[in-house]
Amino acid sequence: MKTVILCGGMGTRLSEETALRPKPMVEIGGRPILWHILQLYSHYGFKEFVLALGYKGDAIKQYFLHYHLLNSDFCVELETGKTDVHHRAPFDWKVHLIGTGERSMTGGRLRRLQPLLKDEQTFMLTYGDGVANVNIPKLIAFHKAHGKLATVTAVRPTARFGGLDIDGDRVVAFREKPQLGEGWINGGFFVFNRGIFDYLDDDATVLEHMMERVAREGQLMTYRHEGYWQCMDTVRERNLLEELWSSGEAPWCVTEPSR
Repeated sequence: MKTVILCGGMGTRLSEETALRPKPMVEIGGRPILWHILQLYSHYGFKEFVLALGYKGDAIKQYFLHYHLLNSDFCVELETGKTDVHHRAPFDWKVHLIGTGERSMTGGRLRRLQPLLKDEQTFMLTYGDGVANVNIPKLIAFHKAHGKLATVTAVRPTARFGGLDIDGDRVVAFREKPQLGEGWINGGFFVFNRGIFDYLDDDATVLEHMMERVAREGQLMTYRHEGYWQCMDTVRERNLLEELWSSGEAPWCVTEPSR
């Protein structure tokens, strides 16, 4: 099963980083956040990816074009240019790098990928700027069990500010950046049947707007993820992820299947 990653947006809210590179290439722990996302899917055995490129897509192409050699030990014969690899890169990912237009919207980018996904009855899709510890096999099993067209992973992110429980003028409880008690949001990590392409009209189609129609028709189900999830829209969020990685306690770094 292929996994589509949306990598084409301009990332204007993270302009301090994205003026020079696309948001999926902004690094956490010395690796692009895109690498962290692919590692999650790969951990569960899903190793074929389709990257929908747009803004500064050449930077992503260059990264994967040279990934094998730059992450391997090798010998170069300078006279002939012959290269012998001593120790190979640890990942056996297959990555399709597909230009989907500079200005295409999220649904338009997916629409342009239809020829590459023509043999996929079911495929996955997520954004190239958010990490989580979603259990991918459970997500897929949920999707296949309900039989509808689409599944979206719903998350409840950590609040940005501390919460107060107040009785009159007295603070009854202080909760430092609690998880939101209500209001599930779109966390990405979609699973789609190929019938989703019938809802994609042109490059201007916004995936999230299209999903409103799918929901009205009763074809959208939600997989509730109670675990960790964090997007990277701002420098503050980028720094938060970096701090977690540096601490050795990054919740999205899956070493054993989450349960």
